[in-house]
Amino acid sequence: MIALYIIVPIVIILLIMSLRTVRPTDRGLIERFGKYNRFANPGLHFILPFGIERLVRQNITEMMVSSEKKEIITADSLNASVDSNVYFKVKTEEENVKKSVYGVFSYREQIVALAKTTLRNIIGTMTLKEANSDRNKINRDLYEQLARETSNWGIEIVRTELKEIEPPPAVQEVMNSVVVANNQKVAAQDFATATETKADGERRAAIKVAEGQKQAQILKAEGEAQAIKLVNEAANQYFVGNAQLLRKLEAVEKSLASNSKIVLPSGQSLVNVIGDLAGVTNAPKKPDVNMK
Repeated sequence: MIALYIIVPIVIILLIMSLRTVRPTDRGLIERFGKYNRFANPGLHFILPFGIERLVRQNITEMMVSSEKKEIITADSLNASVDSNVYFKVKTEEENVKKSVYGVFSYREQIVALAKTTLRNIIGTMTLKEANSDRNKINRDLYEQLARETSNWGIEIVRTELKEIEPPPAVQEVMNSVVVANNQKVAAQDFATATETKADGERRAAIKVAEGQKQAQILKAEGEAQAIKLVNEAANQYFVGNAQLLRKLEAVEKSLASNSKIVLPSGQSLVNVIGDLAGVTNAPKKPDVNMK
């Protein structure tokens, strides 16, 4: 019984010491006497105690490292402070996990150093203006070179981001002045275009008003001419015979009412003279036909 009381606790302790868990965010490599033995997926695993076997866990989630700010000389001999972020993760396959542990020493530090060197090589061939205006090209080239250089490390370069490119203060002031000048130029051009458009609109409106007045005058003149024509036609058609005599009498009445003096030419009657003044002429007499 004494032996049982001794052995059971020892077994329990050994069992506890031999159990290991691997989380879903990790993958494990089990070594026996310092040599790789087997792969450990997420879950509970039994290993031999007392250092016979050892579990090495490897994180497989996406990670990020910063290349930190570094002075880089551009192709136009200007110093620029450049910084970037590199996102990567260890691939989940057994072979890749083994490469990330046994194939490279501290891959995080290696990626930082490699990113700095790669940025220096890329931006060193570009002017400061090109580097600022073509950041997508820098990101693309940085990603491609890092992916190629780390292909045997069991990791995957997810993406790269160029954080900033800071030129020297004097150069930054000049660049800001250029930006302000360009903005002022664009504003002046927009103002000139708007003024020209407004003037053109006013000119077109004035032309439309003049054309409207011209058309109104033409229509008025045509209406007056049409009215005169209709009056003449009506007079020629209806103002004959008794109507002419009535017109003459009205003219005589108006003349006498205003005490007008009328001088009669010899050989003409008063009615004929008044008719002439009123614009009424006698109807032409029919020629006499001698009856034989």
